[in-house]
Amino acid sequence: MEYLFIHVLNISITASFLVLAIILYRLFAKKAPKWVSVLLWGLVGLRLLFPFSIESALSLIPSKNTIPTTITHDRYPALDTGFENVDEIVNPILSGSMEARPEYSANPMHVWITALGWIWLTVMLCMLLYMAASFIYLRIKTRVKVEREDNVYLCDYVKTPFILGIIRPRIYLPSDISDKDYSLVVAHERAHIKRLDHIWKPLGFLLLSVYWFNPLLWVAYVLLCRDIESACDEKVISDLGDNEKADYSEALLTLGIKSRVISACPLAFGEVSVKSRVSAISKYKKPATIAIVISLIVCTVFAVCFLKHFATS
Repeated sequence: MEYLFIHVLNISITASFLVLAIILYRLFAKKAPKWVSVLLWGLVGLRLLFPFSIESALSLIPSKNTIPTTITHDRYPALDTGFENVDEIVNPILSGSMEARPEYSANPMHVWITALGWIWLTVMLCMLLYMAASFIYLRIKTRVKVEREDNVYLCDYVKTPFILGIIRPRIYLPSDISDKDYSLVVAHERAHIKRLDHIWKPLGFLLLSVYWFNPLLWVAYVLLCRDIESACDEKVISDLGDNEKADYSEALLTLGIKSRVISACPLAFGEVSVKSRVSAISKYKKPATIAIVISLIVCTVFAVCFLKHFATS
């Protein structure tokens, strides 16, 4: 248990550097297509998903294992953050308070890591249970439905459009949706399915359940959900005229008002961040080729610099 927990902590720390870099990128890349941000969040998923890394002289990760796997057995436990100034401040305090002494019945660091490991496991299981419960709740909520066309269902108990399911995703719409809104909303939801967004969001929540203790990853999950929706908006409106864009924005405002319950479900897609999305739609312009090329270069640089650890001599 303790080795697994330490390993999870170290992966979380290395992923945090990538998350910070992506957040910084989003601040300065307002004109870049949103699918690039989604791709970058995918790199975070790779970092969290795979337990190994490759050495590289180009890496910006200062330390592969900030928390040594032997820390629970060391007499003087110490961290290896990769920043000497930080280590010089933190390690004397840590070693002094967690020193293993013969008169102690147990190593203090071992006790703390074991206790924190059980807390980590308990919260993770609770989040996974919430994931399962939310899916069951929506399945019950959409039990009574009418199929309007292939894979599109109308339901009296649905207040906002969403997709439910992973293997066989279905689109659910409110029964009272207007004909004007119907085609635009269905186009948006079908874009989600084509982009496999109904898989990426649950996978993101699954990873968040494992690394729930890292606040940066909560921020990353929220931004991932927003960027996924914005990327779908851009895909749909790229070929629409000004009048159709106005209709699309109106549909978002009308159907996204009561979306809190759906948005909270990690297995369903509702309408999130409606106001900011409407504002982005009104300002949308097709990205220039140079912007796309630069964005892809950024993705490559991030992959090289943050998915690998620094090569030590």
